[in-house]
Amino acid sequence: MVPPVQVSPFIKMARYSALFVGIIYGKTRYDYLKPVAEEERRIEAEEKKKREELERFAKQLAEANEDTILK
Repeated sequence: MVPPVQVSPFIKMARYSALFVGIIYGKTRYDYLKPVAEEERRIEAEEKKKREELERFAKQLAEANEDTILK
């Protein structure tokens, strides 16, 4: 086995700095995108309700049209 190599303190500092910067960037990006996603989910839920209501109305209309005495 080869003994482990001594890593430069500058490289260690650069790696940990990149790690912390990445964590901070991820947190700020998450905080920015979270309200946008919530708004999209709210709009999608409203559209889904409208679609379901239209489908229900179309189904009732189709049932009403098929049950006639003039067949």
